[in-house]
Amino acid sequence: MIDETTTVASHCEMGAGYRLLVLNAPGMAAETRPGQFVHVKVPTLEASALRRPFSVFDASGQDGTVTVLYKTVGRGTAALNTVKPGDAVQVEGPLGRGFPTECNGTALLVGGGYGVAPLHFLARRLRTKTTLFVGARTASDLLALDRFAALGVETKVATNDGSAGEKGFVTAPLDREIARLRGAGEAFELFTCGPDGLLKAVSERAVSLGVPGWISVDRHMVCGVGACFACIQRTVGGNARCCIDGPVFPAKELIWQ
Repeated sequence: MIDETTTVASHCEMGAGYRLLVLNAPGMAAETRPGQFVHVKVPTLEASALRRPFSVFDASGQDGTVTVLYKTVGRGTAALNTVKPGDAVQVEGPLGRGFPTECNGTALLVGGGYGVAPLHFLARRLRTKTTLFVGARTASDLLALDRFAALGVETKVATNDGSAGEKGFVTAPLDREIARLRGAGEAFELFTCGPDGLLKAVSERAVSLGVPGWISVDRHMVCGVGACFACIQRTVGGNARCCIDGPVFPAKELIWQ
């Protein structure tokens, strides 16, 4: 873990309240793995304000950059909107346990909303056939699909209102692909990040089918280093702290309400 004074390389709108923040962070970039997160001290907030956790959208040791995709949802992210290229931003990371980057067979990535953020970084690191299933409320909540396409990732979309892709939940096209792969006797693994309903659905499929499932659990994190016990997730081994035991857990370890 590194506590680094980074500088903003770029900061741009992604539409519908989403923004992409690229940080020059050479010390951190080479160490960051898909599924890990960073803790950002928002420079325009008071000194006593808590840092904000963000999943890593991308990291490049070659370029020395770490990129986060975030949505403006409160005071902290609204303040973060104001930083501009050249500004200094204190960042701690990489934090947590990420996704494995070796996969037996096809990697089925399942994202909901801006849960696609860590899946983009994962897709760039995987060296196997990868298909992304992404669900959203409406077309404006679909993010970075062009960037997945640039990686050669096949993408299947579902929206609640039918404004893009098929209408309904993303588990419908996922189930069809799972049935196809099983019928062909092909191996696959599941990787997911998004709202709890989606995480539970993907987790239950992995466990019932007996295939590896990797679940990135989103919990409110305060300290980011396991001290405050604010980000608890129930597991078969007891209560786990998402910030240090996760945020990525094997599906078979998780207990859902």
